[in-house]
Amino acid sequence: MEELIMKLNTLSLFTGAGGLDIGFEENGFNITVANEWNKNAANTYQVNHPNVKLLQGDIEKYLDYLYSLSNVDVVIGGPPCQGFSVAGKMDVNDPRNKMVWHFLNVVQHVKPQAFVIENVKALYQLAKWAPIREKIINISENMGYSITPILLNAVDYGVPQKRYRVFFIAFKNKDVSADEIAYRLQQKKRVAPTVREALATIPKIGSKGNPLDSTAKITFATNPILRKSAYAGMLFNGAGRPINIDEYANTLPASMGGNKTPIIDDEALYNNKKNFAEIYRENLDEGYIPEFKEAPKRLRRLSIKEASLLQTFPKDYEFTGPMSSQYTQIGNAVPPLLASSVAKVVKDILSNTPMKKTKKSPSFQLNIFN
Repeated sequence: MEELIMKLNTLSLFTGAGGLDIGFEENGFNITVANEWNKNAANTYQVNHPNVKLLQGDIEKYLDYLYSLSNVDVVIGGPPCQGFSVAGKMDVNDPRNKMVWHFLNVVQHVKPQAFVIENVKALYQLAKWAPIREKIINISENMGYSITPILLNAVDYGVPQKRYRVFFIAFKNKDVSADEIAYRLQQKKRVAPTVREALATIPKIGSKGNPLDSTAKITFATNPILRKSAYAGMLFNGAGRPINIDEYANTLPASMGGNKTPIIDDEALYNNKKNFAEIYRENLDEGYIPEFKEAPKRLRRLSIKEASLLQTFPKDYEFTGPMSSQYTQIGNAVPPLLASSVAKVVKDILSNTPMKKTKKSPSFQLNIFN
């Protein structure tokens, strides 16, 4: 049965740069067809997945072709999440919200053994989106799928980044409980490296293997917002916050590239000095009056290579397109290590792999839709 699972043909929709696909591919899933509307992301995907049939453009113009596909065992994808995200306007009428229905329509036609939908935390949590969640579940169950929406934090799966995402994991003609999926995911957890540990595996900034991409100036805010942590407040202008390199990064946004790109302190990273954000925060607490001026040169923006690494893309993964697009592709992606853990669970369930016994209860919130 294991040999069969290793040959499962997989259709990837709303593929982006390919983070979700990497996680499934490394677990033996065979991506045969992929669709991505964004030209730059599609080109990145094609460069790194030359053997996959890529349909670049709006999914709506490919629906007839997708509906006609046969021998599709698994469908995966992350329909556009901007309409659901708290980082956006959360507009119920956002046209991007309908893409999840296109995903399910494809599922209805190709009838895979399993499918996985990835999306933002808000779709799982907020009452505003309860009708969408319930509709996804109802449509899936009416098609004969048992489906579990579950919220995962990427940092629990080896990703040096606090990044919550919901996964709707569904199986056809299999009575798979939410508890089983939770237990299996619990067993896939792995310790993530800190930002410092992760960045130590690539060349120093400014070298050939790690060029400084974003040169957006870092200036002090004249009215800084102070919070408990120097890394949580707004000490500098723009939405880019300093990263505590000895912990995990906050969610890398798709809006990186300019002054929303997170900030790295090179003296802290390479010379083990105290992070400047902490020093500056202490000065403010002691009465220092902030003024508008450029920050010390020891501070700079996270590079594309570093952002890619913090998302756990392979080191040789090649991003294409303008700088801003490359940052966006990375920020929009599913971290491959997180995707890999989900893929392993799907693989185990489809192959009827017994669960390992454990005394620990799953640490996931379940049955929130009851």
